[in-house]
Amino acid sequence: MQNILLSFGLIILLGVAFRRLRPGGLEAPTLTRAINVTVLNVFFPALCIRALYVAQIDTEALLVPLCAGITTLMTLFISVGVYRLIAKKMELLPSEAGVLVIGAAFGNVAYLGLPVITGLYGIEAAKYALFYDLLSTTPLLWFIGVPVVAGYYGQGKRPSPRESLRTVASLPPVWGILAGIALNLLHVPIPQFMLKSLEMLGSLVVPLMIFSIGLALSLPEVRHAFAIVPAVIIKLILAPVISAMSAVLLGLDGHALASCVLEGAMPTMVLAMLIAEELKLDVSMAAFLIVVTTALSFFTLQAAVYFTGYLVH
Repeated sequence: MQNILLSFGLIILLGVAFRRLRPGGLEAPTLTRAINVTVLNVFFPALCIRALYVAQIDTEALLVPLCAGITTLMTLFISVGVYRLIAKKMELLPSEAGVLVIGAAFGNVAYLGLPVITGLYGIEAAKYALFYDLLSTTPLLWFIGVPVVAGYYGQGKRPSPRESLRTVASLPPVWGILAGIALNLLHVPIPQFMLKSLEMLGSLVVPLMIFSIGLALSLPEVRHAFAIVPAVIIKLILAPVISAMSAVLLGLDGHALASCVLEGAMPTMVLAMLIAEELKLDVSMAAFLIVVTTALSFFTLQAAVYFTGYLVH
């Protein structure tokens, strides 16, 4: 685990260096968008199709989204309650509290979670990360997380259920997962050269995801730096505990259980900055929370791995 995180840390630092040095005159936001769009539309769907096509789709894999849903909804509920209690005392603006709520509940389960899980348990464990993200946390983000935050804290337009459905349905990785499952269950033969192409395309996802995290990281000035403490505790400590308890109660074990705990322990998602901008929330607070939780996760993720050692039989 330590070697995996160190290698990820080095790639993240390369992204940070690229952001500051701007080789070739490329601006980090432009490059980040180009990478994210390409990964989302080409490399990630290819990884989903191949991973699900060769995977054994068992009961444990199908229970992972349920564990993810329990974890996400409980942390969202807790974070809303906590920041409703302390917002007035800390003189937090709604735009600041909203960012902290969304950042405490939704983690970087794809861009960091997938690389960590496949690095630890191999490509066969990718199904757990993909199911956790695309079949649970992503729909919950757009159907519940964004509407709740937009309705209570934001000034932007609150998305309708139809708009949320359109957003989720338009994600190419979701179609990649469905295609991979269908091809798997129907035993559709795929030529070896096509499988190899999918494997080569999918192999680019991990380094590009990690590099883009470094491109997106910056340390802005925020008005209430200490206000992130509850969000950090909820995201990095409470969420993996809830995920572990949920996984155990659902009867998960082995890599399925470990993957759920690690996904619960992931730092705040990078997408929080885009959501903050869209909903007219505090973008600087979002960036600050992402930086802090990402840095701390290099320690808390190792603790989560040791923690799963006591749970896995």
